[in-house]
Amino acid sequence: MKRRDEIVVLTDAVLITCIVQRGLADVVVDAATEAGAQGATIFYARGTGVRQKHLGVLGITINAEKEVLYIVAPGDHADHIFERVYVAAQLDTPGMGMIYMMPLEKMATYVPPEVAARFGSHQSHHG
Repeated sequence: MKRRDEIVVLTDAVLITCIVQRGLADVVVDAATEAGAQGATIFYARGTGVRQKHLGVLGITINAEKEVLYIVAPGDHADHIFERVYVAAQLDTPGMGMIYMMPLEKMATYVPPEVAARFGSHQSHHG
């Protein structure tokens, strides 16, 4: 007997990636969820770059330990979430981090029907 599974594929989704100083992730996630994000994935990283060396010469300490946040958002909410995260992460301050956003061709996981409706979902069947 064949079982048919339904896969909900989200087709109007973007990935917001934000790299922040270690210890700021919780504040940034709070801002993202207040702006409409469903949550975030956080992992730790170590950064390096030209700015670190340049500011090091001036005696300014740059923390190499970073937190990276992945936030998947519906396309029509993405700009608002992006702006709120930018402010919360203090990215207008030199050396604090960066944020970028890119479209996702498609993504899938369990998605409650009311959330899927916000993303412009597409359902397919596999046997």
